[in-house]
Amino acid sequence: MDPRGPVEVVALRAGHELAGFVLGNRWPDSTDEWAEFLLLAVRFAAVPGMLEHSTVFRVREELPEEPQPGTVGLVLAEGHVVGEHALAPAQFSPPPPGLVVLHPPNEPPTRAAADRDVASGCVLLPGLPHLGLDHRAAWARSDRTGGVTETRTRTAVDPARDVDTAVLALLIAA
Repeated sequence: MDPRGPVEVVALRAGHELAGFVLGNRWPDSTDEWAEFLLLAVRFAAVPGMLEHSTVFRVREELPEEPQPGTVGLVLAEGHVVGEHALAPAQFSPPPPGLVVLHPPNEPPTRAAADRDVASGCVLLPGLPHLGLDHRAAWARSDRTGGVTETRTRTAVDPARDVDTAVLALLIAA
């Protein structure tokens, strides 16, 4: 256990839909800790009605108005991957410290029949490869009951090798 204590996460809702998360105590400081955050976020995406469409969330280092003590930042919904509120390429400049995409069970990132009852997500932590700082990412999947069906992390990520990391990288491309 980290002597600084756990990363604290509180979900935010706008109406009935997931609007983001407030992070407290400290930021996740490794890809594995971001994967743990992602697992929690994907479990929320699995709850019926919590997330209607595949949604991109941006990591923001600013604090909300009137923050609770210990609040360190936000991970807020920015828009959808496709459709009416789809985000545009190079939407986020300069690049944020991280982007997350969450897919509810009704909108899997693939067309495979096995993915239709699974919520999934990806977090991309952009690096500066030309300076030797690799992109990092984590992926998670959860069934409709919130049971984790898959989780994985990777450093030295080539965003073009995965649909989710490719979309997230496109949103921060200069």
